[in-house]
Amino acid sequence: MIDSIKGKLFYKCPTHVVLDMNGIRLKLSITVATYNELPEKGQDAELLTYLNVREDLLELYGFIDNEQRNMFMMLNTISGIGPRSAMNILSGSNPKEFKKNIIAGDVKSLTVIPGIGPKTAKRIIVELKEKYVDQDDDNLDFMFVAEDGMAGDAIIALMSLGYKRRQVNQAIRQLEKAGELEGSIEEIIKKALVKI
Repeated sequence: MIDSIKGKLFYKCPTHVVLDMNGIRLKLSITVATYNELPEKGQDAELLTYLNVREDLLELYGFIDNEQRNMFMMLNTISGIGPRSAMNILSGSNPKEFKKNIIAGDVKSLTVIPGIGPKTAKRIIVELKEKYVDQDDDNLDFMFVAEDGMAGDAIIALMSLGYKRRQVNQAIRQLEKAGELEGSIEEIIKKALVKI
């Protein structure tokens, strides 16, 4: 996975940017919040990224911080919400308010966000509420014990296998304390599965 991209800001608008990396220009889809944090054209900019790979398409998404990228990745785990829908939701909401509304089960406040109807709002609450509540129990600010790197990728993979947020957290923490949080992502996942 391409973790981040740094280059000169060749073009920007509220939906996408073009970064120039020594003559290679990459287009990244972004959120309004990311757009508002970008420097002026011609200046250096660095964005955290997510590469969406399909049979007929490669799409790069850019984020100003880990909080936005983590929320995007969580939304992508929900059936019926693809990367573009997740970007629309992110552009129409604040991550912290969004989290509070999910924990509170507030369907009405979520339907104010463009692209979220009542059915989608209920699905988001059902699928994400437990993860957020578990995080609060563990005194975590957002999604990952380690917000980036292989530990973060391993957490996403384990959660996609159906393990609960708290189980995954505890396993990764045990590996971290034992100094075993190293090797390939496959090795980390295998070690974590033993601890769950």
